[in-house]
Amino acid sequence: MEQKKILALGFLIKSHVPAFLGSLLIGNISSLAHSQVPVSSHHKATSNLVQDPAGRVATVHKMKTAALALALPALVSAVKCKPYVESEKLQELINIEDLLAGSQKLQDIADAHEGNRAFGGGGHNATVDWLVEELEKLDYYDVYKQPFTEAFAGAKATLSVAGDAIDARPLTYTPGGTLTGATLVNVANLGCEASDYPAEVSGAVALVSRGTCNFAVKATLAKSAGAVGAIIYNNDVGALSGTLGAASDGYAPTVGITREEGQALVASLAAGQALTLDLNVISIIENRVNYNVIAETRGGDHDNVLMIGGHSDSVFAGPGINDDGSGTVGVLTVAKALTQFTTKNAVRLGFWGAEEYGKLGSYFYVKSLNSSEEEISKIRAYLNFDMIASPNPKLAIYDGDGSAFNFTGPAGSDVIEKDFEEFFESKGLGHVPTEFNGRSDYAGFIENGIPSGGLFTGAEGLKTEAEAALFGGEVGVAYDVNYHLIGDDITNLDNDAYLVNTKAIAHSVAKYSMSWETLPAVEVKKRRWAADTAQHLKRAAELTGHSHDGPCGGGSHF
Repeated sequence: MEQKKILALGFLIKSHVPAFLGSLLIGNISSLAHSQVPVSSHHKATSNLVQDPAGRVATVHKMKTAALALALPALVSAVKCKPYVESEKLQELINIEDLLAGSQKLQDIADAHEGNRAFGGGGHNATVDWLVEELEKLDYYDVYKQPFTEAFAGAKATLSVAGDAIDARPLTYTPGGTLTGATLVNVANLGCEASDYPAEVSGAVALVSRGTCNFAVKATLAKSAGAVGAIIYNNDVGALSGTLGAASDGYAPTVGITREEGQALVASLAAGQALTLDLNVISIIENRVNYNVIAETRGGDHDNVLMIGGHSDSVFAGPGINDDGSGTVGVLTVAKALTQFTTKNAVRLGFWGAEEYGKLGSYFYVKSLNSSEEEISKIRAYLNFDMIASPNPKLAIYDGDGSAFNFTGPAGSDVIEKDFEEFFESKGLGHVPTEFNGRSDYAGFIENGIPSGGLFTGAEGLKTEAEAALFGGEVGVAYDVNYHLIGDDITNLDNDAYLVNTKAIAHSVAKYSMSWETLPAVEVKKRRWAADTAQHLKRAAELTGHSHDGPCGGGSHF
């Protein structure tokens, strides 16, 4: 009986006492539990103790008892100082001042590193170092950096036509180049066939509509026809962002512009107006070492883990203070507040690198877990927070039950969605669904059957009248007019959305770190979704690119 009590005390220490103290106490308790100490004066061992000339056994027993006596006050103190986490109490520790201070730190980092925090560059490396430093000094998490190497492609562009500046976005993997006084030539049809390109395009810049074939085909055909550059205009509302898919010597320097700008240029050319332009594209393509930052609470059940995360990199064009500095700081702020409490389940944080280049960091992490079914099965749910403070925001929740977009997340995703809905409703706030379209770091978790959810305030999609009625703001204006631009800076945040979404993060952490009652465990083999699930996400990503409800993640090929 005494041995059972001692072992039970050891379990209590593991659950409540910081690791540096707990490991010391556990060692003493384990030794004490397994020592051959008499439990009765009538036990045969009693005479052995008395007959021990050196009294060594009795001395060891006294030392262990003394050590345990000294440890108990520390244990009691630790338990008293770290109450179990509760949603309201955790939310009370979240304030806008701390959030904005974190955002300012990311702005300062970007300002010191050529205006961005793109993966593998000085800005992102400094972001990683800051996150590690902030987490380690809390003495509450085990923290490590996970390195991986990927190809980096970053570019910036400026464009003026007939002296008027036009917002032009370089396509990922475009080559660089500087053109002055180049002639603009319209390309017939959609530029998907060599015959679409007139002879006049040689030595000029090709103006091509988006559609049918991918961007790489258009960039390749333009160069093959002798063009020194290509401008692709959108066939939908909003700016055109995308990728050529991979580096190649066969592309002309290629940028994207809006449908409205493109159609205006086509009309001018059709009216017989000669148009000249200046185009400057600065492009960097190289292999870079990048890092995920992973941190896990030392306390709690490490076989039943809640994981939350967001990406820590920006695009090359700007500092990324909303995308996804807001998610990064939101998660970090909740992580700091959580240190005032104890949890029953472990909480793991993921700050992902290279999300802007195809969710590379989160995919790398999930792949590393896939080598062990035991490890990946420990993650009971993943929550993603990418862009939670857009300046013209909506309060959007990932559509876990598939009721809005006809794509259902893994079992339990519906529960996560419902819990977020109830949170906003408890505060008298509206909410709308957003699609699991594979555009952010939840993708790798969903593809492995891990229940997932999260929040999003919108990217370059335009706010509807119904959304303006729910959330305020400007109808027909992008949720984030500075999405993937240099203007995504410290002024590009909606404080109300920032605060309430971070409180929603706190609520979800408090709820799931204490109980998985509403999210039953799923067998590992059943978590492995069929390949068509992953393909659905991939196809959706390629078709939607960054449009409407799809933040980040690399961009469209079409």
